[in-house]
Amino acid sequence: MSWRLECGACGRLAARPLATVCPDCGKPLLARYDLADLDGEALRRAWAARPAGMWRYREIMPLDPDEEPVTLGEGGTPLLELRLGGQFEDMTLLVKDEGLNPTGSFKDRGLCAAVTRAVHEGATDFVIPSAGNAGAALAAYAARAGASARLFIPEDTPEGVARRCEHYGADTTRVDGLIDECGRLSAEYAAETGAFNISTLKEPYRIEGKKTMMLEIVESLGWRPPDAIVYPTGGGTGLIGSHKTLSELRELRLIDGGTRLYAVQGSGCAPIVRAHAAGATHAEPWRDASTEAWGLRVPGALGDFLILEALRESGGGAVAVPDEAMMTAALELGAAGVGACIEGGATLAAARELRRSGELKDGETVVLFNTAHLLTY
Repeated sequence: MSWRLECGACGRLAARPLATVCPDCGKPLLARYDLADLDGEALRRAWAARPAGMWRYREIMPLDPDEEPVTLGEGGTPLLELRLGGQFEDMTLLVKDEGLNPTGSFKDRGLCAAVTRAVHEGATDFVIPSAGNAGAALAAYAARAGASARLFIPEDTPEGVARRCEHYGADTTRVDGLIDECGRLSAEYAAETGAFNISTLKEPYRIEGKKTMMLEIVESLGWRPPDAIVYPTGGGTGLIGSHKTLSELRELRLIDGGTRLYAVQGSGCAPIVRAHAAGATHAEPWRDASTEAWGLRVPGALGDFLILEALRESGGGAVAVPDEAMMTAALELGAAGVGACIEGGATLAAARELRRSGELKDGETVVLFNTAHLLTY
């Protein structure tokens, strides 16, 4: 399947080999496929006949016909129904449990796609800034590909997360600062050494891996999109990918309608929530970011305009919840048998707020995302 790369901001087309960001405006690039050349119904039959996993959708993934992915068996995670009663009694509440990916988080999908594309285009060395889970995923997939990986992680990253990164053989540097400082050091390292910088939205293919979560959800629901999803949002790759997936499936005539997308952030770091409330198209960086949900501690996202566009176009919104509510909700998910991380707990806490405000309605199907297993921390 052929694809082109197009800037998500200015629309400029970019060259494919080892692409990073738009050469004109520095904003994220998006992969665009020639969907008009595909038969949606034939695709659906082909996908159903293949084993579970994100590469079953390879016709709308960044993989040439003669290429094979760098894979550890990612994707194909369960969509579990939650029977919590109370305010959720009259609706269908589901959780997409991404903790069952090979390194324990949804980061496997994005890094699998990005590493696959990069090694096919000649990359042998990678660098990434990470709050932890993305670093572990890059370390694992780089190891699988026979490539090297350098990780820059905040000094207060949980010890268990750091040990996972080191387990896969990556060179790990702890940084006195947040993810933005790690990002600066990663860019410097890439410039000095020639390593490929695989940071969030600094290359176009992590979105393509993350979009397969929504593909699996829609397929599990009989090719009917859910009414709403609630997504823990740091860099926002998965939210952007979900919006992109729904658009692609509509173009393939595999679904009608859409899904309201809701971003959830921590009260101590909520730049997207603040920008959405103000009706802004970009989010100002959040000063003195603080939350125990390390995956949500992103003061400024390169793809902020794409996140806000997805929320606005889908008719969704954004909610901030305190750490205590996230932790309580993660335990509630645990009592339902889901090994939820704190970011997963944030989605249930946000769903309660959205239900109280009337955003989530009786009879609707709503999907929460547990983005990592509790054991990742």
